[in-house]
Amino acid sequence: MSVRAETRVQPAPRVVPVVHSKLIQAQTRLAWILLAPSLVVVAGVALVPLLQTVYQSFTNARLASERAVSFVGLQNYINLLQDADFLHSIWVTVQFTVITVAIEFLVGLGIAMVVNSNFKGRGFMRAAMLVPWAIITVVSAQMWKLMYNDVYGVFNDLLVDKLHILSSNIAWVSDPATSIPAIAAVDIWKTTPFVALLLLAGLQVIPGDIYEAARVDGASPIQQFLRLTLPLLRPAVVVTMIFRTLDSLRVFDVFYVMFGSRPDTMTMAIYAQQNIVTFSLMGYGSSVAIAIFVIIGIFVIAYVTLLKVEAS
Repeated sequence: MSVRAETRVQPAPRVVPVVHSKLIQAQTRLAWILLAPSLVVVAGVALVPLLQTVYQSFTNARLASERAVSFVGLQNYINLLQDADFLHSIWVTVQFTVITVAIEFLVGLGIAMVVNSNFKGRGFMRAAMLVPWAIITVVSAQMWKLMYNDVYGVFNDLLVDKLHILSSNIAWVSDPATSIPAIAAVDIWKTTPFVALLLLAGLQVIPGDIYEAARVDGASPIQQFLRLTLPLLRPAVVVTMIFRTLDSLRVFDVFYVMFGSRPDTMTMAIYAQQNIVTFSLMGYGSSVAIAIFVIIGIFVIAYVTLLKVEAS
């Protein structure tokens, strides 16, 4: 009998991908080198002023004053918490933010859903809906202020003289009961197209195959919207809500054009500007600015937490 020698194949030694590791390190260094100019610019125009504002909020600095600046600790923030005008400005700003962001999201989502569908003239519709957003805020605010005028404004003329819905003219801007809804309408008219554009971008990345599969399985349009569209649109919703909330919480221009520095309609941004520019209270005004920054951060964290968006 012949004995067959059993040959065992030895596994090849494992080669450590040294070349691949060095390539990744080189690409990482190149990425940081390319990002360095942008990071320097961001640090110069954002980080340095922010740190300077934080420092000034702990001092009694005054604008264009020769008096020596002294450190006051948390006194500015203590005074801020006891300042009735500042607390009222928070209420005005938050009230405006809640009204505008909620309505803009709902209306913008509806517009985005319509524009995302296939119909004749869709391209023209997408371009036309951005016209209000393209108008400069100061110009649109002044235009609406004229339309709100209680003597010759188009709204009173339409509601009182033409349609006879109201019995007398309303001072939309001057009356405290209608001031916030009136200015919220201005922001909703102007910014809803921007919200629709952001949500439309989120809708267009959703694959159409999943809707076809859902229809085959018998899902109704409402079920498709609730179980497919909204969950897949969540990242775009978070970005949209953060952008709009940030803009609304630091709103200045539209309020200043329509109301000026009126105490009952003063926002946090106008209150900060009044303390820094009008009263020259650089330290106290800086504490107001930091408070706005903290409030915005709270809203952003709440959005990310409640909508459960994780970084991929």
